[in-house]
Amino acid sequence: MTKIKSFFAVGVSHKTASIDQRGHFSFSDSNLHGLFLDAKEKRIQDLLIINTCNRTEIYGWTSSHDVLKNLLLTHSEGTQEIFDEIGYTLQGEEGFHHLFRVGTGLESQILGDFEIIGQIKQSFYRSKKMGLAHGNLERLTNSVIQASKRIKTETQISSGATSVAFASVQYILQNVPDISKKNILLFGTGKIGANTCENLVKHSQNDHIVLINRTQEKAEKIAGKFPVQVKPFGELAASIRECDVLIVATSSQKPTITADLIHNQKPLLILDLSLPRNVDAKIKDRPNTQVIHLDELSQITDATFEKRKKFIPQAEKIIALVQQEFMEWVTHRKYVPTLKAFKEKISTPTANTELLPERDLDYMAQKIMGQVAAYLRSNPHKADETVHLLQEVFELNPERFIKK
Repeated sequence: MTKIKSFFAVGVSHKTASIDQRGHFSFSDSNLHGLFLDAKEKRIQDLLIINTCNRTEIYGWTSSHDVLKNLLLTHSEGTQEIFDEIGYTLQGEEGFHHLFRVGTGLESQILGDFEIIGQIKQSFYRSKKMGLAHGNLERLTNSVIQASKRIKTETQISSGATSVAFASVQYILQNVPDISKKNILLFGTGKIGANTCENLVKHSQNDHIVLINRTQEKAEKIAGKFPVQVKPFGELAASIRECDVLIVATSSQKPTITADLIHNQKPLLILDLSLPRNVDAKIKDRPNTQVIHLDELSQITDATFEKRKKFIPQAEKIIALVQQEFMEWVTHRKYVPTLKAFKEKISTPTANTELLPERDLDYMAQKIMGQVAAYLRSNPHKADETVHLLQEVFELNPERFIKK
């Protein structure tokens, strides 16, 4: 049989690592771009990267999991020693199953967090733009999206607080008295920042929320949707002095809120929704200052949490069905090079067939190949043996039809 590349997944997540440990393996945009270029040089065909506050994972078809692990270690600040302690490697069907669980919110810190599927879609589009997404990855991503949609519509696993953005607002509502009268500052207007802003406006009844972002145009774009005020980056320090609640949702690889920016005399609650941490660790020791990080927010549960847990078995059944369809497609796809070589062989004119019109010869070859393909699908336990026999009897060379 012709050997093909295997599917691998490598990474770290909230289940294996603390927020600080995960921070070592997170990618900046420039690091991601370098990783993609490196992958192209290594002639990787399909590569998917999930780079969120909960996890950093690389999925792809390669000759060895070491290829993906080296990409992870080369383009992040993670080390081999730390990875050996908290990292994981999955192969084949186990790797596929993990991605299905991640994409459907079953592996999220907050069970049923469906923001992850949007992040997977964006990751796929980026891979496609870089020329690192072809048939295998496209089919896999679409299958995960299908499973996610079905679980969201057929179960209630997403009821209640289902995202870090919502959980952060819930924490504020539960721990800050008279929140509608407090000064709230949101620094950073990426995906999490935008979602947090929406939840704040919806649930806090606060009409004096301030947004600040390094790129002011991004903050103004969000302000066009909600009744909030935008201030320039240069007023960050002054705005912090005035605020009662500071939410940090920046994407810097280093702290953006440093000790020299904090001069509060009144109580100040800081929620750091960034990975790695974007709030200097020294700040938590200041008087009247409380700093809450992602992992602490994820422990917040509401009355609906137990209800959501009850839908896990139903969600897992949906995953099993969609994944089975995908695995059948994968199994059949690995035989495609042999089938193409077989069709070429039997459609090539010989002394016995040269009198037949070319279109009749093509039709006959297509019909025979269709029967063989149908047999392989109906008899998966005999597929390897059948394909091997075809290769030997007809002296086929499937290597010619495998994309390099």
